[in-house]
Amino acid sequence: MAYQALYRVWRPQTFSDVIGQDVITQTLRNAVASQMTSHAYLFSGPRGTGKTSCAKILAKAVNCLNPQDGEPCNKCEICLAANENRLNDVIEIDAASNNGVEEIRDIRDKVKYAPTEAKFKVYIIDEVHMLSQGAFNALLKTLEEPPENVMFILATTEPQKIPATIISRTQSFNFRRISRQDILKRMEFILNDKNIEYDDEALNIIAASAEGGMRDALSILDQALSYGDDSLTLKNAQEVTGALSNEQIVSYMTAIADNKPAQALTSLYQILASGRSALRFTEMIIRVCRNLILYNSNSDLSKQMDSSVMTQELLDIANKFDNARLFYIVDQVSATQKNLKNSNQTDIYMEILTVKISEPQVEQVASQQNPTEVPVSDNDNGNLELDKLRDEVSHLQNEVKTLSNGTTKPAATQPTKKAHHRNNNNRLNKTAIYKVLSNATKNDLVAARDIWPDLMSMLSITQRAMMKVAEPVAASSDGIVVAFDYAMWFEQVQDDTGFLQELSDNTSKLMKKDCQIVLVPKVDWPKIRKEYIDNNIDLSNKDNVKSKKETKKTDPTVDEALKLFGDDIVDVKDD
Repeated sequence: MAYQALYRVWRPQTFSDVIGQDVITQTLRNAVASQMTSHAYLFSGPRGTGKTSCAKILAKAVNCLNPQDGEPCNKCEICLAANENRLNDVIEIDAASNNGVEEIRDIRDKVKYAPTEAKFKVYIIDEVHMLSQGAFNALLKTLEEPPENVMFILATTEPQKIPATIISRTQSFNFRRISRQDILKRMEFILNDKNIEYDDEALNIIAASAEGGMRDALSILDQALSYGDDSLTLKNAQEVTGALSNEQIVSYMTAIADNKPAQALTSLYQILASGRSALRFTEMIIRVCRNLILYNSNSDLSKQMDSSVMTQELLDIANKFDNARLFYIVDQVSATQKNLKNSNQTDIYMEILTVKISEPQVEQVASQQNPTEVPVSDNDNGNLELDKLRDEVSHLQNEVKTLSNGTTKPAATQPTKKAHHRNNNNRLNKTAIYKVLSNATKNDLVAARDIWPDLMSMLSITQRAMMKVAEPVAASSDGIVVAFDYAMWFEQVQDDTGFLQELSDNTSKLMKKDCQIVLVPKVDWPKIRKEYIDNNIDLSNKDNVKSKKETKKTDPTVDEALKLFGDDIVDVKDD
């Protein structure tokens, strides 16, 4: 016989087998036992919580020849036929693919006929919210005046999409998410029955990943067992679910505790490079902070810590966090989560978050400067928040380097924003930038942008992460000006002469000619370009440029092109 998935093999066959829905199963069992069942039920709730299973059990129970306290016997002809999906009087319909008026009218025409084998003809309509408005109207009349010995069981994950006129004609049951403890007990029971060895922490990770769905938990368990060759280990569960390993989260949180942004960023890059989800990573940070808060409470609350998360290594650094800082970290991570769900720049948001929570005084400074400002967390203002943080992140770069070298900089000697800006200017190689601009052409810039993805693929993972926020903004035959969105990364690459040389060498290989890479912060680029235009216009062409500017004085794009490249390159034509 072909292999069957665990969630199919272990599908509940009686109400007592259903996990985590005791109130619902007890109500249905009593209704069957007292023969007070309704003609229509609505089962709603998250996926994998037992809606369809309860519908099938109810269909068996009302037709069972030998029911026992409201439970189907699973031994009579009716029960056996239902278990083998060959009972003609139990009709399952997928509303997602049968959502038209004609399908419901067909049901309405057939319900008038008596059951062929069982006592009740039961229609189970799954994902009923997918029905069209016309189909709901066709179903409404049948629910209002149902024929005798007919039962409808509607199942949905989105009850808000069902018309109130339908809901009011059914008995409604809301299935809740299954608790992690109930999921754990069920998985332990299944593994023990199959005589499979397992790691308790691995089960905890799977239960957490299932998010309250029993079917999801069994599917993940099935996948982990296949990956581990019929054994369940912690590593297998982490790989299958994408959960962070203990070493990864300990390394990251230790760097945060020690206020070492450079080390924290290194840990972040390793975590993201291993394929871990940024959103799953933020969830883990919040779980760790929650457990640290409980641990620091010095009360019975510490007994409620999640043992699958809180390793001895994390407990050892607990005294480095006070609750105020943990609350701050949770707030920052929560705000970042909202941005992650609506952005494709997840790496950048994670980098900003890492710097912020490893240097919490930045937030204190910002709040002092803007005491009445409400923190921005929605997606519409996400870019504003990034711009606001740019100066603070740049301000921290010197500290990152100092701290990563094992030294400490006195607070009184920390550079101000103006001093830091002057430091950026000192790093700029304006001579090289002007040299590129003096021979810059559009074709060279297009060629530079064409080879840019290939250049990125030649870099290491860490180098690629730094260059993600950079792009060519000007190019000539022998040079490319690359602008960085954030001064922090500009400084780091500019100071790394080996990396800068590697960029130039790789670019030369791709361009098949000598080509120098010159760096500039994007925030400074407009000013540098304007300075070049103001100071380096070819005087011999000044009158010609002036005349062309007059002919096109209403087009600022042409004016800028003439200023930057000269009239020998730009040919102005009237439409």
